[in-house]
Amino acid sequence: MTEVSFPTSVPTYCAASLTLSCPATVNGSQSQYSVTAEALETHCGARSPREEDLLHAFATNRQRIEQLAESLFELTEAREIVLRSGHFRFAS
Repeated sequence: MTEVSFPTSVPTYCAASLTLSCPATVNGSQSQYSVTAEALETHCGARSPREEDLLHAFATNRQRIEQLAESLFELTEAREIVLRSGHFRFAS
């Protein structure tokens, strides 16, 4: 069984990849998960890919995002994951 936790943190915005990233701990090792602007716009209500809009959508939907991230960490056993729109669509 994979043990996943999410330390309280402010997401880091990457303009080049249009993602927000946060740390995670997976089986005691530091890890990271990211979520794309497209996913935040399509499934979390972000008004645009601007940093402030993405951060607001992330904060509003953080629990859902972290539940999905935890599921993918468990399923893939990856050290880093990127949540895309399709992940949200199939999780619904």
